[in-house]
Amino acid sequence: MPRFVLMTRLAPEAVHDAEVRRAMGRAWLKKVKTVCPEVEWIAHYAILGPYDFMDIYDAPSVETAHKVSLITRAEGAVSAESWQAMPYDKFIELLEEVEP
Repeated sequence: MPRFVLMTRLAPEAVHDAEVRRAMGRAWLKKVKTVCPEVEWIAHYAILGPYDFMDIYDAPSVETAHKVSLITRAEGAVSAESWQAMPYDKFIELLEEVEP
């Protein structure tokens, strides 16, 4: 299954109350699991920088990744980007295939 990285930015007011943030996170995850039950979650991180959270997940298709991003935006994220990721070893294999 393809791997994706979801980068999420929240509104500043969404990160001031831990209990509210926890409830919002649970509601978001429940909706994603309902709409996209085939998604397999690998990791969830709070991060520094322009994004607040990074989630790593496997999904059967790009369309499913789009759904995850759409749900994330609908559930209150200011922005949500899903990037397709590839293991480094697979990247090297592809590079070897296209080398002259």
